[in-house]
Amino acid sequence: MSIYQQYKSEKKTALQKELQKKNIHQVPSIDKVIVSVGIGSLATRKGVKDFSDLEKNLMSITGQKPVMIKSKKAISNFKLREDMPVMLKVTLRKDKAYDFLHKLTTIVMPRVRDFVGLNPKSFDPNNNYNIGLATQSIFPELMADDTQAAMGVQINVVTNAETKEDAIALMKALGFIFVEKK
Repeated sequence: MSIYQQYKSEKKTALQKELQKKNIHQVPSIDKVIVSVGIGSLATRKGVKDFSDLEKNLMSITGQKPVMIKSKKAISNFKLREDMPVMLKVTLRKDKAYDFLHKLTTIVMPRVRDFVGLNPKSFDPNNNYNIGLATQSIFPELMADDTQAAMGVQINVVTNAETKEDAIALMKALGFIFVEKK
């Protein structure tokens, strides 16, 4: 049974009771997970035109081919021209999204140095959660030689939760650990 099926059959009903929702369809769930790597600093360097290593790393982390995002307009202060590569991103939905989040909470987060929990203030106004990891090397799929440049990874967990409390309860049900307020 996949993590997604397990969530739908077991955790969603428990979450319904915890949040005191009358209808099972009111229970929050994950819409999608967006994993992205910014490459703007590499794109401005002379001679760097090949991002296949970063693309291969992101593909091995997520199991899906990333899409190259290009700049929409030029910004001279950042040495950015129109149509320059800015980032690589992957959008995961349903089974792949839940599997990725399970791997993130059970394998990747324990490998982060001095990890005590995630910040509960990282929710945006739409109750989506944003995680920034300083390096890709904490993912078990990547070997030390796979990452030439220390590139960070941005993970956006998009939920359909109506309130921040619902979103936090959903994330905790999926195995996320948050720092307790003092």
